[in-house]
Amino acid sequence: MGLLFVLVVGLIAGTISGIVGTGSSIMLMPILVYQFGPKEAVPIMAVASVMANLSRILAWWREVDWRACAAYSVTGIPAAALGARTLLALPSHAVDVAIGVFLIAMVPVRHWLARHQLKANLWHLAIGGAVIGYLTGIVVSTGPLSVPLFLFYGLSKGAFLATEAASSLGLYVSKSVTFERLGALTSGVALKGLIAGTSLMAGAFIAKRFVLHLKPDAFRLIMDGIMLVAGLSLLWSAVAS
Repeated sequence: MGLLFVLVVGLIAGTISGIVGTGSSIMLMPILVYQFGPKEAVPIMAVASVMANLSRILAWWREVDWRACAAYSVTGIPAAALGARTLLALPSHAVDVAIGVFLIAMVPVRHWLARHQLKANLWHLAIGGAVIGYLTGIVVSTGPLSVPLFLFYGLSKGAFLATEAASSLGLYVSKSVTFERLGALTSGVALKGLIAGTSLMAGAFIAKRFVLHLKPDAFRLIMDGIMLVAGLSLLWSAVAS
């Protein structure tokens, strides 16, 4: 029943993230923490995230901006590995608190970024890749930061979804490899990640037909709600444990 619940939430999360560009990790992570604990949930989510981003690339393959992807990934991939090493040195209770606080804090940060209407170039993507990559290694999902970065670069709809996914894919592969080398990604954990990832992949393809119809205001409300609920649930889990 536990894995079935993960699959159902994963399908919903994959569909939503396939529409708005992020959110699958934010939605699924509290469920994984509840089912498997924070230390096991993080590498499970890393594997599932690889599959989720791969599915968005396959769905929008012709739209990928490879220059933007390269600029972001060249710094983000090694930074994600460093962040993963940092995560494994932290106690489980601190992981719950860190992820919960981060998700809640991203609500006002995202609004601040949107108000300032910033413009990004390839150098900004490289700098952002280093910072966001390191945070991705620690806090599972940094979509609320990477989404505005790629939007400020000038990408939208299919091009945005494909390029953000292609750029994030390298970070999550780097993170997964680091977990495997440090003994945190066992065969059992990898299998759970693959199971969760299949539901995220299915959701991404379901979402493709809805992308052109989503209004910006709806996107902002969905993301704020997801981050607040997920962040509060993780903080509750930390307090209750």
